[in-house]
Amino acid sequence: MRVLVVGDSCKDVFIYGDIERISPEAPVPVFTPTHEESNDGMARNVSNNVEALGITIHTVTNKNSIVKKRYVENRSSQMVLRVDEHDYCSRLSEKEKNNITNNAYNSMGQTVEVDAIIISDYCKGFLEEDDIQYICENNTNVFVDTKKKLGKWIENADFIKINELEYNKNHELLSDKGFEEKLIVTLGNKGCKYNKKSFPVKEVPVKDVSGAGDTFIAGLVYGYLDTGNIENAIELAQKCTTLVVQKHGVSTVTPEELNSYE
Repeated sequence: MRVLVVGDSCKDVFIYGDIERISPEAPVPVFTPTHEESNDGMARNVSNNVEALGITIHTVTNKNSIVKKRYVENRSSQMVLRVDEHDYCSRLSEKEKNNITNNAYNSMGQTVEVDAIIISDYCKGFLEEDDIQYICENNTNVFVDTKKKLGKWIENADFIKINELEYNKNHELLSDKGFEEKLIVTLGNKGCKYNKKSFPVKEVPVKDVSGAGDTFIAGLVYGYLDTGNIENAIELAQKCTTLVVQKHGVSTVTPEELNSYE
């Protein structure tokens, strides 16, 4: 199986430290760094999650780096501050966009056929609405996870991951046009719903939710390509998410972990 991920990426930096006192200058905690970890984030984290599940991955993303720094207190594992640097990136070029057609991607003169395409759009400037529209119109098995408002592209996307707030704002429109079978509505710690069916999630001790949405969309595509059934794919995606939130930082899930999951 091969999957193409298209979207904006960042570098996730986790700075861990101790908080032992309050500053005498202002009522704020004094953070003393002890160690630092960094990972690929956003679209590249989706790619890492897909690859960890044993799928060959190809990624089209921004070249310039967006950096998200998270300051995490060691004792509680709670994030106390986040600092974003270079919060906007260059747009997907017309040439790159036109190279994504008929479930194939032309890279450096070589055409690679893919079984599915994930659009991972964090609204940092890499993808505009007409880019999403083009990819959805000219390919199949397109899974969209975007922070943009729903647009015309919804008619051509195969499946769309959407949060509860956005779904509720557009519920009547989505129902009238028969889009319910495209939408996977995420509900946070309550799980998700699809086509009026609820998929509750197992309650587990949560250490970090960073990148959990990326893990969900990766697991969803993996499950769909493996079974051809979106409901089975949703259940597998939720297993992936349940496992990953029990880890520190931005992480991935392997097939071995899924097989041992109860």
